[in-house]
Amino acid sequence: MSVVPATPQGKTSFKEVDPKTPTVSRVASTSAVQSSPHYGTTRRHSLYGVEDRVIIDAGSRIWKVGFSGEGRPRDVFYAGGADEVPLWNLTRPADAAEKAEQERILEVKLETCLRSVFHDSLLTDPKARKVILVEHPLLPLYIKDMIARILFDNLQVPSVSFASSHLLSLLAVGRITGLVVDCGHLESVALPIFAARPLFPHLRTTPLAGARLTSHLRALLLLFGTYLPPPTSLSAAANIPAANRSTRVPQEVLTDAVVEEIKARCCFVGDGLGPSNNDTRDITPGDESSEIDLPPSDSTQSESDFSLAGRDSNFSSHRASSEFSIISNPRVPAVDNHRGEGHLQALATLYQRHSTATELQMRVVPPPSQQTGTGRGTLIIPGWVRERGAEVLFEGGDVDEGSLAEVILDSLLKVPVDLRKTLASSILVVGGTAMLPGFIPRLQHELLRAVAPPQTPSRPSSRPDRPDRPPLPQYDPYASLRPLLPYFAILNNPSPPAATTARAGANAGKAPAFSPATMAWVGGSLTGSLKTGGVEVNREQWDSADAANRDGDGNADISVEVERVQIVLPDWTRSPLPAGAPSALSNPQLMSSPTRMASPQVPVGA
Repeated sequence: MSVVPATPQGKTSFKEVDPKTPTVSRVASTSAVQSSPHYGTTRRHSLYGVEDRVIIDAGSRIWKVGFSGEGRPRDVFYAGGADEVPLWNLTRPADAAEKAEQERILEVKLETCLRSVFHDSLLTDPKARKVILVEHPLLPLYIKDMIARILFDNLQVPSVSFASSHLLSLLAVGRITGLVVDCGHLESVALPIFAARPLFPHLRTTPLAGARLTSHLRALLLLFGTYLPPPTSLSAAANIPAANRSTRVPQEVLTDAVVEEIKARCCFVGDGLGPSNNDTRDITPGDESSEIDLPPSDSTQSESDFSLAGRDSNFSSHRASSEFSIISNPRVPAVDNHRGEGHLQALATLYQRHSTATELQMRVVPPPSQQTGTGRGTLIIPGWVRERGAEVLFEGGDVDEGSLAEVILDSLLKVPVDLRKTLASSILVVGGTAMLPGFIPRLQHELLRAVAPPQTPSRPSSRPDRPDRPPLPQYDPYASLRPLLPYFAILNNPSPPAATTARAGANAGKAPAFSPATMAWVGGSLTGSLKTGGVEVNREQWDSADAANRDGDGNADISVEVERVQIVLPDWTRSPLPAGAPSALSNPQLMSSPTRMASPQVPVGA
């Protein structure tokens, strides 16, 4: 053992003592219990107590569940299975009997999912756990009531808190003011939030989201993809060239699970097109007619108009053991010109000139009519489909189907003028569709392009008999937002451009590196650990409201049941908006009484 030398005065010299921190961890000496092998933290784990709340982010297709205080969900699963339809959609039957039948089926599915959350995913007792439900701002009230009824009556949870997904996403990045864009499965919603108060009247939405991308991608693959059925024998695989076996893609091959896997693992968002070719609305009138020009899938045909012409016989040597493999020389599908180009063919002609992505081949299960060969079939995914398939989200359509950039700008036009600069410099993009590589940088490029001054084409005079009269000005809906060009910044942009203002440089790319799909759940986990959240409804309130609405026979009156739902469950579409300060110009008497001008206090998050 080394001894520290002493000074002539007999005192220890601290200058010669090694100041390094000892290698022994202090945590080990205190015998603290580690939370879990999956989470390297020393706080008490939720399995040892019931203080942590259960966070449920229930989407129409994918659910994310877990405990508060943790950095990621415990389980992420498809609510109805990968090949099943979403739990709910944007339409409801008009017939009362069909509507009641649809609600009964939805209630059974929701009960199965919620029981699976507690008994399979989290392995906890629902009677001792408070629940925070991450709700979408446009979640229908009957679905919210159905979830609450299952949690209170069947699972008997103590309380349920309803918190806005957009507000939770903003809290997850440490902000209380910003413009949140949620690109989910059914729709994309832009909601401005100021001082933790969602400005619901300025909400803007578009159906251009994950479901539209899935249907558009399936249409492109059916028309321009290539399918190689499995060879009937090993000798046929060695002797028959792949060009003779290539056919159009059968519709049975492109199941929902296969298309979702292609969208998640193969597709990405390319850079913006040139200014002359960027507006493709003239050739893309909408996605509804995307399947009009699709030829019927004919798996028995040896060659088709959309098969690869001149493919070499050594195609089988390019196969790899993995599910996806890259083809070194990408092909260009030969489009039959005599039948005329539809809008999808025009898209192919345009996007092939602006795509450098390579083709991929994917092993797929053959359709039931072809399960006579050896092994699996091969699906050839064109490179331009991988890169330009998501262009449908940025092109937009009619008034009800604006692009993502138009939805953001329309929401900025509705907010007060003094809030536009703050919201434009604090844009947050969340949702599962936003996880496509290159999605967020492309969205910022589209924002800048939409706000930029329009080009001045050589338009003829409005009146031929008056050539001296100047032409009509070009329609410019976002001219009032043009001063905000230097201030546009996306908080979670992985590759932000060079900032031209200090405000944009302080915000662009400064959000924590949470996944856009789990941002709302992380915000719910944060509010749950802080014992805060949205509007909380406990079981006593629910039972008292339910008992008050029961008649003498014990049956619930339908008309009174609706009133119970409106009173107990939070619904921003029916509740009155908080009153602000009255205008001083409308009532001059208020100028002499400053106390009467004060606005009433509004709780945070109301």
